Order: sequence, then structure tokens, then C-alpha cells
Amino acid sequence: MSLLVKNNARGQTMVKLPEGELEYVGFAAYRLALGESLPVSAGDKELCLVLLSGRVSIKGEAPQGSFDWDNIGDRRSVFEDKSPFAAYLPPGSQALVTALSDVQIGVCAAPGLAGGDLGPRLIEPASMKRSVRGKGANTRYVCDILPDTAPAHSLLVVEVRTPSGHSSSYPPHKHDTDDLPHQSFLEETYYHQINPPQGFVFQRVYTDDRSIDQAMAVENSDLVVVPKGYHPVSVPYGYESYYLNVMAGPKRVWQFHNDPQHSWLMDL
Repeated sequence: MSLLVKNNARGQTMVKLPEGELEYVGFAAYRLALGESLPVSAGDKELCLVLLSGRVSIKGEAPQGSFDWDNIGDRRSVFEDKSPFAAYLPPGSQALVTALSDVQIGVCAAPGLAGGDLGPRLIEPASMKRSVRGKGANTRYVCDILPDTAPAHSLLVVEVRTPSGHSSSYPPHKHDTDDLPHQSFLEETYYHQINPPQGFVFQRVYTDDRSIDQAMAVENSDLVVVPKGYHPVSVPYGYESYYLNVMAGPKRVWQFHNDPQHSWLMDL
């Protein structure tokens, strides 16, 4: 099974994780032209809508009540040095996203708790923690959109910008074993964008026993599926990388384990 889901050059759906590919994580990215709408139904999932670029209005109903967020979004590209607007929708929600400009939006999904007390909420950029990880050619820039410190049932969402010539999700780490406090089990997807868009990055997904070992050339708007294993990213010179991570598992804790063969890099 290939872990690379290729993008669609045309149509509203840029890329979508095939149904049933992962047990906990769901993801799709959409493009909308000015005036177009995208209906969203949570069903038994909780959702995080991440406004990648453009301006939208989001209106709908949830078991906890109605919501109406008008004219949100001020980012023209994921490569702007700005945090995104996002929205949390609990299970049972129905929403309509209407584009007020050209728009790209990610819909992140994970199992939710029906009848829970978490209502719909707008997640504003100012509430998101931004940080720098790594050093030297391992430096990257992180924005926590829906971290494990924010209310949700199982969903975790984060975005990362990695400069030209740098590595990311590196040294290689994994979170595929339910062994807290040492490591948590979380499936993951990587939604990639590249600047300029004709570029590519490399991502490898591999396990200790090499039952999974795939190295992929990833292009703009491609999706990489990480059911388990290590998953580093390398960005060639001249191109900048963006990826949106969606994680979920049986416990909503992000605790990772570095590949012992490469853990010496932490001492540099």
C-alpha cells in the first residue's frame, strides 16, 4: 500500500484521505473560488476546519447550539508568517463554509464523543502557540492549532513551516506504541504545500523492523499517511515546505520516541 496520496489538479477537492485508510484520522483539503460553498457534516466525528488561505464565513448548527462566524481569515498563503483561523466542530454538527475570496481549507477529523459538552468554537490566531524547534539546518517554525492542552476528544492539529535546505520531523521520531508516559499511539497525516509550488520535498516513513519503509517525493498538495513508524521530512535547496499535521489515537497525548540510531543528533 502506497502511503502517498496524490493531489487533484482540478475540482474542489485538492486531496482526500481514502475512507478507512486510518482508524482514527480523517483529512481532506479543498479549494473554493469566490462565492462557492462547502457543506460540512461531522457525523460521529469531531472536526477542526483550518483556513489555510483566504476569507470565509462559517454558519451552522451543533447539538449545543448554532454558530455564525462571518468574514474570518487574513492569510493569503500558508507561507505568510501568520497563524491561521480555525474552527472546532463537535460530533453532530452541520456547517456551510462560504468563500469570500479564493480559499483553501483543511478539514481534519477524528472520533468524537456524542452528547459531549464541547460546543463549536472559533479558534483565533492569537490563541495559538508559536514556537521554533531545532537549530541550524534542523530549524523549523511550529504553530499549535489544536494541541493536547486545548479541549477536544481525540483530535490534535499542528502546522509547520520548514526553510529551504532544512530537515523537519527530525531526528526521526515515532508515536505508534501505547506505552505512556514514554510513548503514545497516534496515527498521523501530513498535508504538504511547497513554495514555489513546482517544487517537491522528500519524506520517509519506516518502522524498526522495516515492515514499512517508503521514501516518497512529495509534491504540492500531496498527502502522506503515517499509520505508524518514523516519518522525517527533507526540504531541497530553493524551496520552502509547509505541512499540516493531523493526529489522533486512543489517548489524546503527544509523546514521541526518537529513533535510537539517530538520537545522537540531539547532542549536536
